[in-house]
Amino acid sequence: MAEASISWAEDQFCCPVCLDLLKTPVTIPCGHSYCMSCISDCWDEEDWKRIYSCPQCRQTFTPRPVLGKNVVFAEMVEKLKMTRLQSAPAVHHTGSGDVQCDSCIAIKQKAVKSCLECRSSYCQNHLEQHDNLFRGKGHNLMDTTGRLQEIICPRHNKILEIYCRTDQQCICMLCLVDEHKNHDTVSTAAERKEKQ
Repeated sequence: MAEASISWAEDQFCCPVCLDLLKTPVTIPCGHSYCMSCISDCWDEEDWKRIYSCPQCRQTFTPRPVLGKNVVFAEMVEKLKMTRLQSAPAVHHTGSGDVQCDSCIAIKQKAVKSCLECRSSYCQNHLEQHDNLFRGKGHNLMDTTGRLQEIICPRHNKILEIYCRTDQQCICMLCLVDEHKNHDTVSTAAERKEKQ
């Protein structure tokens, strides 16, 4: 039962932007809460419009609301962290070969999926939050890998699944049809097999 209440509390005090427990929590005029840095970053991107919106409900505000720390939420988050430290189930902790969830803070849980667009790996709880936030937005999930940054094209956010023999580097499908169009290429699997 304690585990269920901790999970519920985590959901209540989780930032919908970074999917982590609130850091310097602030509540904006519509009632939704965010990390101060997360909502500030969102609003910095909207600064040119001079109209600021809630990432969850899309309610707009003008002028930009002044943000103040929600001390009640901050205290609750600290208590939640302490409770989580004391009662987190050992079965979900990461082992030596496991990929850790990038969103967990106090105790890193075992990641179950990685998102190519976010370049992050998520435990089951944070994966559900990610899915709720980015459903229908084209985020591609894959099995977890500790080398996520190494297998993603920094230009196109796609998996590096082609090896360009001309330039001697791994590329994605979009690179292949763009700047590597007439180069000598093979799949990365074929190149690996040939080199072994």
